[in-house]
Parts: sequence; C-alpha cells; structure tokens
Amino acid sequence: MNVADVIKKFKDSTAVEILEYFLKEYGDKAALSSSFGVEDQVLTHMMLGIDKKANIFTLDTGRLHPQTYSVMDATNLKYDVKVNVFFPNTEAVEKLYKEQGINGFYESVENRKACCFTRKIEPLQRALSGLDVWITGLRASQSVTREDLNVIEYDEVNKVIKVNPLLEWSEEEVWDFVKEYKVPYNKLHDEGFPSIGCAPCTRAVNEGEDIRSGRWWWENPENKECGLHIK
Repeated sequence: MNVADVIKKFKDSTAVEILEYFLKEYGDKAALSSSFGVEDQVLTHMMLGIDKKANIFTLDTGRLHPQTYSVMDATNLKYDVKVNVFFPNTEAVEKLYKEQGINGFYESVENRKACCFTRKIEPLQRALSGLDVWITGLRASQSVTREDLNVIEYDEVNKVIKVNPLLEWSEEEVWDFVKEYKVPYNKLHDEGFPSIGCAPCTRAVNEGEDIRSGRWWWENPENKECGLHIK
C-alpha cells in the first residue's frame, strides 16, 4: 500500500468511511487499541456497527481505575462482545517492582517510562504482532505531542499502518456522538478526567486546563507520552 495515495484518497472522508475501508480490506488484521476512553468508545460503536466481529483489544496494566473495568463490562454487554485483553508479562512486572518499588515511576521520567514499557509497550507489541492496521482514538487537540499526526500514516516502529479516524474531531463532536448513540463511557469523565490511564498516573483537571494535564502531571508537557504513540 502506498500510504501517501491512501491519505489523498481519504482526505475528505468521514471516520465511518475510513473505518469501513480498512475493516473491509484488512478484516481481523485491522484492530482498535482501546483504553476505554471516550474517543475509543466512539470508535468501538462505529466499528461494531460496520462489522460485529471487528478486532478490538485493550491493555490491562494491572493498575487501572475500577471505573475502567466497569465501562469494559458495560461495553461487552451492550455490544455482545468480549474485547481482547493483553496483560503485562508477570516476570517483567516482578522485576520492575524489585527495581523501583510499587510507585517508583514518580521519581524520574526514566522510571516512569520503564513502568510504561513493562505494563503497556511490551503488551502492545504483542497485540500488534501479526496486524497490518492499528486504529487509534487519537485527536490532534489532545496534546502538543499529537498536533503533527496524520489521519493515516505508517508507524515505522511497529511496522503497521496507523489510522486515526477522529484526529480532527473536537471534544464537543465526540460527546455529541456519545449522547446521540448512548455509547457507554467511563464515569471518570464526569468527574473531571478528560484523559484516563493508570490510576496512579491519572487525575482530574480543573476547568480550562489542558486536557492532558491530568496525565503524569509531575512531568513537563513534552514528556507526556508513554511511548505507545511515537513516530
């Protein structure tokens, strides 16, 4: 596939049109990685409306919020699916704990990235193994680290086509969709959590604050990626 040609082809396409193409062309070789955040829930609704057997997976780091498990259950029940779950390697988690303790990620960016690698990156690599297309819920307005992304691009690190159907969507558009189609969502969003990850690394933000300011709030904005989304 010539990614440049595909980008041009879908320049003015809707999120559903983009998803329809990749799900039809790649089947179960195309998958959504879901953290059960509101954007991922929108894509889950769209994808399962296109293909009841669409490939959707999540990474259970072992340190998620209880509310995240609740929306996972609600999603499985509403759409009559079982989202695929990938867990961290047990021995790697034990080694991480021995090296930095239970909350050593607060001590340095290096420690935090080591934790993210063990709990998220390595499981993601396993999840993407064998896939051709990685679908994400990234939006450009979420972070300064995401402003230069494209709706369709090639991920050199993971060797997959990366598709970001909601990249140009506003937060208002996302929530309008959720309300219109009664999509299950994480109730932490109602408590001031615009971005939800692991419980120790996520907190509510005040009105007017950057929507990613609740993630790894002790670090500088340019560091606020776990390594899942790098070019």
